[in-house]
Amino acid sequence: MSRTAYYWDEASLRHDTGDFIEGIPRAEVLRPEALAGRVPGLDRRPARPHGAEEWVLRVHERRHLERVRQACAQGPGLVDNPDTPVGGPGSFAAALAAVDAALSAADAVAAGEADNAFCAVRPPGHHALPDYSMGFCLFATISIAARYLQERHGLRRLAIVDWDVHHGNGTQAVFWRDPDVFFASLHQYPFYPGTGAAHERGEGPGEGTILNIPLPAGTPEEVFLARFEAEVLPAVENHAPEAILISAGFDAHRSDPLGGLRMTEAGFARMTRQIKALAARRCAGRLVSLLEGGYNLDALQASVAAHLEALAE
Repeated sequence: MSRTAYYWDEASLRHDTGDFIEGIPRAEVLRPEALAGRVPGLDRRPARPHGAEEWVLRVHERRHLERVRQACAQGPGLVDNPDTPVGGPGSFAAALAAVDAALSAADAVAAGEADNAFCAVRPPGHHALPDYSMGFCLFATISIAARYLQERHGLRRLAIVDWDVHHGNGTQAVFWRDPDVFFASLHQYPFYPGTGAAHERGEGPGEGTILNIPLPAGTPEEVFLARFEAEVLPAVENHAPEAILISAGFDAHRSDPLGGLRMTEAGFARMTRQIKALAARRCAGRLVSLLEGGYNLDALQASVAAHLEALAE
């Protein structure tokens, strides 16, 4: 059995978006107690404070941080975009707690205190741009974790794999010119947020370190997995990463109300096993996964359980 660290924080319950689809129930179904029957021996670990704002500023402009802080302080409302609601100060606390969880997971994996880790936190992060919130996302959590691994742990060459149904435009923007971070995304296209065409490959020193695999609505699971295995896995391995991160969105599930792809929890588990095996070959198993989307609560819980079981095998 692998030592898979699980990070879930009560702060996620304080990001109160009312009846918005990215809401508190997503965190409720991923409580450790809710998963106990599906994932025996779940190893929940507490997140440590890391001075999260300092690390947010490694990716975001200060004016962005302050705009999010102010919007949350003013109470229920929107930040930057109609699809990014906040409920009050608890939303800001939840976003920072999500960063702390990601950095704690990075510490545990980099130090060998866990073989791999999954962070079941909200709000999600892969749509957040350096100066703009969008797509339910306030801060670019996975990008912040990547910068942390580089600066705090000296792991320069990284790979980020994003299988959310929506393109991770924020992650792509952060690493657009970075030759050390390889970003691969499989996603429905054309679809929100409008980016993620195959010709988007990075620029300057980062040209070729972006791999987008756009898939039309209705793409069956076997095609999704075939593209993942034939294109994503070899490209990640060729990059020779020192650690791998996953933007684990589960809204490509066939039951998800927002997406139009046909994945199942078994498909997510298969990809997890394959990335885990690649990490074992290339980077001493160092693998950190963060929750992104997933809006059918039953499918979300089942997919996360399958993901965790595969990580722990």
